[in-house]
Amino acid sequence: MDGNGRWAKQKGGLRIFGHQNAITAVRETVESAAELGVKFLTLYAFSTENWNRPKHEVMALMQLLVHTIRQETPTLLKNNIRLQAIGQIDSLPASCQQELAEAIALTKAGAGMTLVLALSYSGRWDLTQAAQRMATDIAAGKLRPEAVNEQTIEQYLATAGMPDPELLIRTSGEQRISNFLLWQLAYTELYITDLLWPDFRREHFYDAIQAYQRRERRFGKTSEQLTVS
Repeated sequence: MDGNGRWAKQKGGLRIFGHQNAITAVRETVESAAELGVKFLTLYAFSTENWNRPKHEVMALMQLLVHTIRQETPTLLKNNIRLQAIGQIDSLPASCQQELAEAIALTKAGAGMTLVLALSYSGRWDLTQAAQRMATDIAAGKLRPEAVNEQTIEQYLATAGMPDPELLIRTSGEQRISNFLLWQLAYTELYITDLLWPDFRREHFYDAIQAYQRRERRFGKTSEQLTVS
């Protein structure tokens, strides 16, 4: 969800003004995904690198996060949406951790869609913590090195139990994935739009879905192999 700061600058406001106005984009995207039957939607809300931003912006973001989670929880419950989170959650302020934990507990029965917030997350962190946990289990005799395969690694990632993403939507026109789900995005279709995130709306989400539907996902095979029944 990129472009909040640039959007605010264009409007002559502070960067936090862009973050505040991005909530509508989040709400419309989540509602649209749920209505279309999407089972998992992950929002890259705050990366580990974002901690390097000016302290006042980070603190304002954390306060906004707490307010938004509290405000949107009733809507998640109404729409049968379960909230989950991935990342270094223990690095967030205590107030954020509390609001997040309460929202996750309240929505745990949601069976319509799982909304995953990536907070203080990075793909390199995810792979590192997975390797550390595997090493610990190997040292403890709980895991044999020769038994490690792709499925094993996936079980140690923060996204264990979640399917790999089929589509990545990147706003603001940036041509990179910014350290997001590095393992999981191996065969994900990319959709890049020049729109800044605060301007992203329901119709733009539909455009991304329609573009995805026109793709041919071969996973290393040829088109001819896919058409053989």
